[in-house]
Amino acid sequence: MKGYYSRKLHSLLGVIPLSFFILEHLVTNFAAFEGGKDAFDDSVAFLNGLPLVLFMEMFLIWLPLLYHGVYGLYIAYQSNPNVGNYKYERNWRYLFQRITGVLTFMFVIWHVYETRVQVALGNVTHEELGGIIHAAVMNPVTFTLYLIGVLSTAYHFSNGIWSFLVSWGITVGPRAQRVSSYVCMSMFVVVSIMFVLSLIAFRAVEFDTASAIIETFKSVL
Repeated sequence: MKGYYSRKLHSLLGVIPLSFFILEHLVTNFAAFEGGKDAFDDSVAFLNGLPLVLFMEMFLIWLPLLYHGVYGLYIAYQSNPNVGNYKYERNWRYLFQRITGVLTFMFVIWHVYETRVQVALGNVTHEELGGIIHAAVMNPVTFTLYLIGVLSTAYHFSNGIWSFLVSWGITVGPRAQRVSSYVCMSMFVVVSIMFVLSLIAFRAVEFDTASAIIETFKSVL
């Protein structure tokens, strides 16, 4: 039983509430693709206008993310992939789940530092977030890192739900696990496409223009 409840909590937090955090991020960023800068700014303003937003961020995002991420690194360190001997699908998924978990955690820390932390420090405003992401995706290196980050996040999220259903005894039989695998991998494709389209949308000139206007205004002041 050593580590049993720690792993169960790690698995549960990956779905509740962190899956909702990823979906919220997906919808907010996809607004840039659907409606451009105005739609993205409206989505950001709506989220930051919620009551008790700091409380919700602390207890529904940051603390669960810290536990899930740090303990996930420990699990990845302790793991013993055997794809070299047994090239079964589940073995590959086990390996990819650990790799994408590490990449996702690193990406989220970097992304949060570049956005939410900078807002908290007063270095940027919520209205400037689109311009920050625009600058990142216009750079080939950081665009590649963002692309790797969002694809890793999409896989870790989707395959994590499938793993959660198995480990918690929700999908017991082979047929149920096979059906849930199709559903979760389809979810991976959809989420990946939406994240990539969002990245492409942030390359639009309106985000660059808004960022340039803000920088000009700051220099005048």
